Amino acid sequence: MTLRPARVVAPAARVARPPVVARAARGTSVLGFAARTARLPALLLAFLAAAPRRAQVGGQAVMEGVMMRGVDNWAVAVRTPDESIFVDSWPLESYMKRYRVLRVPVVRGVTALVESLVVGIRALTLSANLSLGEEEEELSRKEIGVTLLVAFAFAIGLFFLAPLGITRIFKEQLGGAGFLFWLVEGLVRVGIFVVYLLIVTRFRDLRRVFEYHGAEHKSIHALEHGDPLTVANVDKYKTLHLRCGTSFLLIVMVVSIVVFAIVRWPAWYLLILSRIILVPLIAGISFEIIKWAGRHEDNPVVRVIMAPGLALQWMTTKPPDASQIEVAIASLERVIELEPQDRPPVKGVEVMA
Repeated sequence: MTLRPARVVAPAARVARPPVVARAARGTSVLGFAARTARLPALLLAFLAAAPRRAQVGGQAVMEGVMMRGVDNWAVAVRTPDESIFVDSWPLESYMKRYRVLRVPVVRGVTALVESLVVGIRALTLSANLSLGEEEEELSRKEIGVTLLVAFAFAIGLFFLAPLGITRIFKEQLGGAGFLFWLVEGLVRVGIFVVYLLIVTRFRDLRRVFEYHGAEHKSIHALEHGDPLTVANVDKYKTLHLRCGTSFLLIVMVVSIVVFAIVRWPAWYLLILSRIILVPLIAGISFEIIKWAGRHEDNPVVRVIMAPGLALQWMTTKPPDASQIEVAIASLERVIELEPQDRPPVKGVEVMA
């Protein structure tokens, strides 16, 4: 992407950082498989109750910085080698504003997820170059598309096809393709996810990314609670957030157990295909759950339900220092400049946190 003149914040002094049914017959038809799948979105109707809206702002930690996005704009702030903060922003036209069908519950979640992944890839590439003092060339649509395809293939293979293959080895011991099979498959999926996080979080080079992740959460907490965005105000909040992507992924793992149990055991080729084509549906349902939880974060029942996801965030977020909080604030302030928070919320457009 071509860099435009950007606001640069003066260098900051470094501060020491604190040390995721019933048993079915094997010969399930394609029509039966499709009919059961089509019923799933209807289960959400009672779940999507009216609730207070939070700020339409989300974020992501990047290399030595933070990306923040709103409804119409996204911004990146990066700590450069000379200790200054590079800040710039770009317009964002959500497809949910163009096409009404993309605002439908579940569908809007899939749309928001894809849009967030595209912006996230661009932000990561930009930050990686800026943090090394290099300039950034614009990523082509083809490059972004290939990156997304590789990421999706890896995720589906590791978190959906692998658990199915492992559990199928013990199919007879589990009494065939009953509810116990789906439950064990889901537990295997969650186990793989947790082990994956344990491995990733042990890389020292990623620790600062997790610290910026914590700074991103803290700054969004401050915004949502109406506090002025200063280092002292932001730092008093926790690094955990109900709408975090880590919690979202765990919800995906759990929702998949229910979805696959409803779909049951179709023909083997449909069984494998279901682990691919139902991923968007599972992601959309999970998105609605986490958005609802974010709007009811003070409800003790919600906090109990979301506790496992919050617990996993102890792995993917770390306490940031003051200089990292400054970077998160700089990125968030740029989005707020472009999208004042006192304006009415934009209906039908969802932002992943």
